[in-house]
Amino acid sequence: MTTETIHHAPEDAQDVRPQTVASAADEVFFGIFNGLEVQRFVPGQRLVEADLAIQFGVGRNSVREAMQRLAANGIVDVLRHKGATIKSLTIQETMHVLDVAERMTGLLARTAAQGVRAGHSPQPIQAGLQRLIAAEKEQDADAFARARRNFYRALLDAAGSRELRRLFPSIQMPIVYAQHRLPALQKIRLADYRAISKAVIGGDEAGADAAGMAHVRNVRDEITRKQAQADAGRA
Repeated sequence: MTTETIHHAPEDAQDVRPQTVASAADEVFFGIFNGLEVQRFVPGQRLVEADLAIQFGVGRNSVREAMQRLAANGIVDVLRHKGATIKSLTIQETMHVLDVAERMTGLLARTAAQGVRAGHSPQPIQAGLQRLIAAEKEQDADAFARARRNFYRALLDAAGSRELRRLFPSIQMPIVYAQHRLPALQKIRLADYRAISKAVIGGDEAGADAAGMAHVRNVRDEITRKQAQADAGRA
């Protein structure tokens, strides 16, 4: 893939971001992390320290700190004397990421259902789902990405688990979605989010776990299907 520098400012970087950004390094970290989903950043893209500093209006030390954190989260590769690039995944690495995501998404949904059973309001989850439905109806990819981030934030809030909040963002799903922009994935995701919401809001822990895991399996199946088609076309 051809590398390129970045030109667009980040917007609505809200995936698992706190309501207020704590530091200049956070601006860079979340801007890149969440910008992957809406193609403001792409796998294989070269990230130039000086350009990032100008783009985000921060110092170069803040950019370096963000790059270190992104590298620790598996989002960028940082090479000595060569700078940083957005990570690309092989198909095998993609499958490994999905294996982890399957278990983690099921656990998140189960724990969120526990939270609802314990009295946490389901309203933010319902609102998140309605935003997803509206974005799909309007065929607005940016709005869908924002709604998806709010939906996962609502699940994390309902779960109330510091460990899930710490670990969930480290799964390399932003890279997976950035590399595999398949038209069917958005409809698959919306149908799955409906199922997850129904189980979580109903306090159905087993059902939520199953729905969360099924969601990732559905994503895996679509990626595998398209990969098989591509391989057959090259044969």
